[in-house]
Amino acid sequence: MTVGAVRRVGERALLVELPGTAEVAALYGWLSERREAGALGAVEELVPAARTLLLDGVADVDAVAALLRTARPAAAGAAHGPLLEVPTVYDGADLAEVAALWGVSEEAAVRIHTGPEYVVAFCGFAPGFGYLTGLRERYEVPRRATPRSSVPAGSVALAGPYTGVYPHPSPGGWQLIGRTALPLWDAGREPPALLAPGTRVRFTAERA
Repeated sequence: MTVGAVRRVGERALLVELPGTAEVAALYGWLSERREAGALGAVEELVPAARTLLLDGVADVDAVAALLRTARPAAAGAAHGPLLEVPTVYDGADLAEVAALWGVSEEAAVRIHTGPEYVVAFCGFAPGFGYLTGLRERYEVPRRATPRSSVPAGSVALAGPYTGVYPHPSPGGWQLIGRTALPLWDAGREPPALLAPGTRVRFTAERA
């Protein structure tokens, strides 16, 4: 795998463009290994997104840019981040609609969703919100045509290839399939967010 365009952002940051989430994950892992081994120089933060990866606080921008342009990271292997279990009550307002889109019963939809081990590909939208990959491509669902003005904190939701959990009450257009009482974000906790890139996630079904 080769990386795409490498662009300078301000004085101490670089933005790498990539084809998709899988390539971002591969480069993120490749850079993380070198950063931990001290082979990358001083880089304060690696920030993955859906099709880009930002390196912030780079001490030697030119040297790291040259390294990136010659990088050949292998495809991302199995994630080795910490495992977080998310107990979930599957009674979301859109569960029946999602089950119909999948052509299964609601009970089967729950089994489908609790089956995989998910990985946080990147974070965004709101503090503590992780974009989780792991569902098979056939189970991708569209966003709602009309977003809700308020989605409760803890709502477990689907959109496109991603699963997410709303850490705060907020507007949102994802399909709601369940809810969890697990606090994904707590400003008084260190770190405040339970989800970070590379974190593995398992959803477990609970009774209301």
